Amino acid sequence: MELTNHIILLGSAVVFVSVLASVVTARVGAPLLLVFLVMGMLFGEDGPGGISFHDVQLAHLLGNLALAVILFDGGLATCYKDFRVGLLPALGLATLGVLITTAITGLFAVWWLEFGWLEGLLLGAIVGSTDAAAVFSLLRSNGIELKQRVGATLEIESGSNDPMAIFLTIALIELLLSDQGNPGLVLLTEFVRQMGLGALFGLAGGFVLVRLVNRLKMSAGLYPLAIMAGGLCLFGVTATLDGSGFLAIYLAGIVIGNRPLEARLEIKRFHDGLARLAQIGMFLMLGLLVTPSDLLSVAPEALLFALVLILVARPLAVWLCLLPFRFPWREQVFIGWVGLRGAVPIILALFPLLAGLTLAPVIFNIVFFVVLVSLLIQGWTVIGLARRLGLEVPPSTHRVQRVELDIPGQQELEFVGYRLAENAPIVAEASAAQARLPSGSRLVAVLRDGRLLDQCGPVTVRAGDHVYLLADPGDLAELDRLFVAAPETERLSERAFFGEFVLAGTARLADLCAFYGLKVPSEDGQRTLDELIRRELNAHPVVGDRLQLGTVELVVRAVDADRVIQVGLKLPRAD
Repeated sequence: MELTNHIILLGSAVVFVSVLASVVTARVGAPLLLVFLVMGMLFGEDGPGGISFHDVQLAHLLGNLALAVILFDGGLATCYKDFRVGLLPALGLATLGVLITTAITGLFAVWWLEFGWLEGLLLGAIVGSTDAAAVFSLLRSNGIELKQRVGATLEIESGSNDPMAIFLTIALIELLLSDQGNPGLVLLTEFVRQMGLGALFGLAGGFVLVRLVNRLKMSAGLYPLAIMAGGLCLFGVTATLDGSGFLAIYLAGIVIGNRPLEARLEIKRFHDGLARLAQIGMFLMLGLLVTPSDLLSVAPEALLFALVLILVARPLAVWLCLLPFRFPWREQVFIGWVGLRGAVPIILALFPLLAGLTLAPVIFNIVFFVVLVSLLIQGWTVIGLARRLGLEVPPSTHRVQRVELDIPGQQELEFVGYRLAENAPIVAEASAAQARLPSGSRLVAVLRDGRLLDQCGPVTVRAGDHVYLLADPGDLAELDRLFVAAPETERLSERAFFGEFVLAGTARLADLCAFYGLKVPSEDGQRTLDELIRRELNAHPVVGDRLQLGTVELVVRAVDADRVIQVGLKLPRAD
């Protein structure tokens, strides 16, 4: 009885301290996952905690379960609209990119670490997947928003490259154990079976779960549990049939997260919290599993291996995979640098231990050291690099409060609130709030000095008021422009970032050039700004894309389904 109470106390205290640590890491800029790993190592046998944990089978079970939950939540949070700009590049990075990374690091392991060919490729495959969740948690905690093309590519890649790395790891271990004569055929067969079954069960299962949950009538608290249990069932069934359970649960999450769904708000909140708990538990457990003193023996070789991965393999893979999509060099540099290694490589490093391979302990220690180096070097420089490369865009929303409403029939409406500052546009112009609202929005309440104002007549808002509205999600950007003050960071203010004037995407180039005295080829005169930008980019336009036109600069300000609908015009600075 006493032991049970001690375990409960210790476990809850560790989780509570880990949650509090997230507040501290946001202020010092440290990657949160690194903190959890270090905390686990401190609780381990070489640290003050002195806990001895060497159950690889249990670690493998809990790690796979946690990883499935994290991927499911990642799928739920992935929007179809991001596929427009990020799907094809991300799939290239998740497949060909992983293969290139595996080949380069594997060959280096064969040459420098004197591994066998299959053992070297196995080590390369284990470190082949990235963990962009670490990047986005760090960016969000510091209030940074990336250009959509960069953010979408990284997010989709991080969810879809894990199945590829897992497939390569399992297939190479099977080759090492069975010593089959035709490794190419084995890899091809395994790839088709795992990815085919994963895609089939994931997509079909996602649609079935949505239909089933929407038809059932149950209390709100049961909907998240039903979705979670259904997702894990898809994972288990697919894996039992030798398919990729991780791909299945990720795809199911994407389908569920983008379909009309009962109790959507409760489901997303539940899985977000569950995924965070899974991350904390997984990294603490992996920190407990490793023996820090064993890392010293492989430190020099592992450090050099990590540098080859970070400085050679990842950038080269990114450059080759993004070559057909004409990503600007700044975006390629950032995507190549932020290929952080996180939980997946450490989980995969348990597979050789379970298989009983001779080099398994060495592989595990090298992989753990590589993850530490990646989180230290890359994780601590992500924010500065994003700003230095000019990939930060003004936040898409500044809403103080936001609640998604579960309207019968799954109609999408949101309840949003703002606290008005002195320089908010609607305050500065002393306009009536409801007079300029978008057609899909309604003023619900205005609170001043803690009291609810009477809204029978026109209401003129003031600084310090709390304004609450019912709005269509498509109107949120326009509401931000009305109720949000200019940001404190001058470089991210609308005037500094987008320019002095706003032009329609349908404006003709000839008219613009005539007004500013710019030269334009005769064949381009009748082109619209939208046509010109899309032709010059030769890629899906996103907010923040820039095009130099003589002495002025065009900045994409708003996009709707691949059409540039608003363009900012930046005039040359006067010296």
